[in-house]
Amino acid sequence: MTSPLRHLLSRFAPTVLAGVFSAFALTAQAAEVDTIRIAVPDLSAGSKPSAGGVVDVLRSQQLLENEFAKDGITIDWRFFKGAGPVINEALANGQADFAYLGDLAAIIGKANGLDTRVLSAGVRGVKSYLGVVPGSGIHSLQDLKGKRVAVFRGTANQLSFASALASQGLSERDLKVINLDFNAANAAIAAKQIDATWGLSNLLSLRERGLVELPVNSRDLKGAGSTQAVLLGTGAFIRQHPELTARLVKAQEKATQWLRDENNREAYVDLVANTANYPRVILEGDLANENLAHYFDPRLDAEFVGLLQQGVDLAAKERLIRRGFQVSEWIEPRFLDAALQHDQAVQAAR
Repeated sequence: MTSPLRHLLSRFAPTVLAGVFSAFALTAQAAEVDTIRIAVPDLSAGSKPSAGGVVDVLRSQQLLENEFAKDGITIDWRFFKGAGPVINEALANGQADFAYLGDLAAIIGKANGLDTRVLSAGVRGVKSYLGVVPGSGIHSLQDLKGKRVAVFRGTANQLSFASALASQGLSERDLKVINLDFNAANAAIAAKQIDATWGLSNLLSLRERGLVELPVNSRDLKGAGSTQAVLLGTGAFIRQHPELTARLVKAQEKATQWLRDENNREAYVDLVANTANYPRVILEGDLANENLAHYFDPRLDAEFVGLLQQGVDLAAKERLIRRGFQVSEWIEPRFLDAALQHDQAVQAAR
């Protein structure tokens, strides 16, 4: 072998071998997994499951299915009507690898010892509404003192209500809180079995039918009472399959980019209206004043981490969890950061 050739091989062989070994490692990692299980709250009002936001876009565009099909990996979407508490049980029992969850359910799971990591923001600043029986005389949160109010405990709904009350110097102890899921709460207030409920945009449809009045929402409270959602991954899956985790987050970023594009606003409303069986006008009204680029911003930036930390601190204060913790030690931004850097590089190359 000539000296120049020997020099070239000695220079590039380590890089080539590293690439070969890396390819073998990724292939072996994918071969260990045949299904990725994703738990999601089912917020649909119809027969088809729906969670809105990035989940509905991912499923409609088959982004995860297409990403992992070449490895023979299927995506198992697991929708739960019981929302956060049931999904936490699934995570605790090893029945899910990832989950899209509202802030309180994710916080409760972490505080109770679930080995999860926050991989990205799902949505931030989701509006919440106070629905009251028409003619009840309830015009503010202060008017709820001693009243029967339905709240979906163990979910982001409970934390957002606690935040709204705290902004007015109140707590659940000032009210008669009843634990009902959204559908049960809607039925109860329509039948005037309760005085009020704290809920999401589904209350807009009841207002259209004259069944509730909506005197207060989280925008009126300068954001107090709004909710956040996150993408969680289990620590075990992330440690065992970091490459698959990276690919999932990267594929999700395609859906997030689509959501944040104002040109897709109408298409998104159509998608959720058809999937979740919600009246289109309700969705349009709920999103009317939202900046979609901010609303669906996936970054684990200082603003979002701050909102999560406020949620943890409030949950501890209201005894929704035994003790608080530092969100900075819970987040795992490296996968999303890599996906965003890749997107920036692609855009720069165009």
